[in-house]
Amino acid sequence: MTESKAMILGCSGLALTSEEKAFYRGERPWGFILFGRNISEARQISDLVAELRESVGWHAPVLIDQEGGRVQRIRPPVLSRYPSGQALGDLYRRDPALGLRAAWLMSRLHAFDLSSLGIDVDCLPVLDVPVEGSSNVIGDRAYGDDPETVIAMGRAAAEGLKAGGLLPVMKHMPGHGRGFADSHLELPVVTVARDELEAHDFPPFVAMKDELMAMTCHVVFTAIDPDNPATTSRKVIDGVIRECIGFNGLLLSDDSSMNALSGTIGERAANIIAGGCDIVLHCNGKMDEMLDVVANVPPLAGLSLARAKAVEAGFRAPDAADEAELRAEFEAMFATV
Repeated sequence: MTESKAMILGCSGLALTSEEKAFYRGERPWGFILFGRNISEARQISDLVAELRESVGWHAPVLIDQEGGRVQRIRPPVLSRYPSGQALGDLYRRDPALGLRAAWLMSRLHAFDLSSLGIDVDCLPVLDVPVEGSSNVIGDRAYGDDPETVIAMGRAAAEGLKAGGLLPVMKHMPGHGRGFADSHLELPVVTVARDELEAHDFPPFVAMKDELMAMTCHVVFTAIDPDNPATTSRKVIDGVIRECIGFNGLLLSDDSSMNALSGTIGERAANIIAGGCDIVLHCNGKMDEMLDVVANVPPLAGLSLARAKAVEAGFRAPDAADEAELRAEFEAMFATV
């Protein structure tokens, strides 16, 4: 089989168009990602996931951002509304054991929800550690404002997903918590010294470096590379993510259509690959942009291919947990909040 290309793509609507089917068949993205525009009801989501996989001819990974709080792509009435990372962190600050259990449970429930629809990757946990005054683009998505809380809760969240047969994606490496701008709109620039980053921002990623997947942040760290955001920076990806943090898994860019990145969509894709990311993520499903991406992204090869194969081999059968019992336990935790 010809190798997939080093990209994860979105699609435009609730079902694939004939143009999209032919495009994916010809261009072979390694995976797909769903957003709110792709969601109406459960049967439709399952059918769309099946269409996406059929278009490439194999069980390609299908990702979603299903964190809870304000970042939850599938919402009621299709799936339950879940609390934010901060709400889980509040439980942890009151009762650490209860907080860890809540983080595990919520992820295990996400796994029940998503696996029933054919989705097998959740872009969680958020391992960013916000600082005072930073943009609310992370905000209440974070478990806490200290690395220790984020490490403990992030681990529990990742373990809950894996117990349910899903794989996690850590984000946003090497840390978006210090960004004073929303990277969807503009490029955040972080000017603190590297030793401060190593003490506060990097530790959650170091602690979880053995996970199979991570996503970058579109943030400039002037102490490391004043000229390029982490997503396109060879200095950040090789020197920090691979060497200092020690992450050897599959590295996805954050969305290449976000305005923090400069240049055409094609130039961004080329820069992401040149910077050392394994996979270009392009989310909005716009065909003209996707054509630009595929023209600038190679087939998976070398270390990137090996990392992708490790992800493919990393899926496990879910545990034998009772969904109704776990859901009742989780809901009781928040009934009094």
